[in-house]
Amino acid sequence: MPNEIGPEPKPEAIPSPPSDESDSTAATAALSVGAVVESRSVAWCPVHEFVTELVAQANALPTAGTPSWCALMDCDPAKLLAVAVAGEHWVLRTETAQEARAEASKAIAASTDWPKVAQEVRQREAFRKANPWVTRVTA
Repeated sequence: MPNEIGPEPKPEAIPSPPSDESDSTAATAALSVGAVVESRSVAWCPVHEFVTELVAQANALPTAGTPSWCALMDCDPAKLLAVAVAGEHWVLRTETAQEARAEASKAIAASTDWPKVAQEVRQREAFRKANPWVTRVTA
């Protein structure tokens, strides 16, 4: 179905990775030439503005999924618009979940001295490698 609102934005192509020997193989493989990355970030406000403008032009809309919505013909613009209004709710929930994950990430990052934790893990692994008899064996 063609986009009647305007052309869809094209995701930006990732430039090929630098040929630095220190790059990890996994990172280099993930950034292959011609790979495309599209943001998964969701913003409710532009969706709300768009849907509000459409709804202002419509008469009464049934709620998507209700019997009155199901009774509409599939070609009825009100049926599609009701789905768009319901989709706006999904976008809002997704945006607030993104914000909550970002805040949780910041709280976790600030909760402890992560370089110290990493150093302790490396030291413990080095000790176990040097002293394999210390490793606990379960039956």
